[in-house]
Amino acid sequence: MTSANRHVLPGLRLSLSVTGLYLLLLVIIPLAACVIRAVQLSPAEFVAAALTRRALAAVALTFGASFVAAFVDVALGLLVAWVLVRYDFPMRKFADALVDLPFALPTAVAGLVYASLYSDGGWIGQWLTPLGFHVAYTRLGIVVVLVFLGLPFVVRTVQPVLEGFDAEVEEAAASLGATRWQTFRAVLLPQLTPALLTGFALALARALGEYGSVIFISGNMPFRTEIASKLIVEQLEQFNEGGATAIAVVLLGASFIMLGVVNWLERRRAYYGA
Repeated sequence: MTSANRHVLPGLRLSLSVTGLYLLLLVIIPLAACVIRAVQLSPAEFVAAALTRRALAAVALTFGASFVAAFVDVALGLLVAWVLVRYDFPMRKFADALVDLPFALPTAVAGLVYASLYSDGGWIGQWLTPLGFHVAYTRLGIVVVLVFLGLPFVVRTVQPVLEGFDAEVEEAAASLGATRWQTFRAVLLPQLTPALLTGFALALARALGEYGSVIFISGNMPFRTEIASKLIVEQLEQFNEGGATAIAVVLLGASFIMLGVVNWLERRRAYYGA
């Protein structure tokens, strides 16, 4: 058999065809339909639907809460991954499996549980309320539930990197007189940064699209605790498809920009290696 008749991978054409069909039917066409429907609106109709004070407040809350939750996930995810990789303790495997719970738990169930636990009379809320912390039906509650949903993404992206570290590198740094913090900051953190950025992007994307859990713990109060997804659903329930599409396009465009910036930072960091 000549080299011209050999393929790089067996079944390459079939694999590419299935991949292209999947992207076309489940990604490209729905996104294109959303954009085309929004373009059909007149500028006045688009502004009246997507750029009202209520819509802008919902979009701002969605992105603000998602960014805060993603940053918290990075810190907590790094800590959890570090403990799971570097320490041996009883029921470590159970704790490791528990990290994936948000993947399997229906988000509506998570919202109901958090709303009941953190309400003013809940098991946890009854201790926080006298201290002035109100979680359920506030913006803080939205952040808390988004942290719960996004944490596994950071842990699972950082964990393999930690497991692959060469212990001799840390021992060499210690032999040269570096403290534990100096070793972490100068030796480990630069190698962890790409994984942390990836986990941040995944947690952010997960939070931006969340609906089920948030509507139960937020209270859905316009201008205060109403997220963009809830406003879109409300527009659809009122048979205002154009208004819902306009808000969705604004959210979609902002999401692409934010995730593009995060991915650019990740590639830049990996390219320069610092």
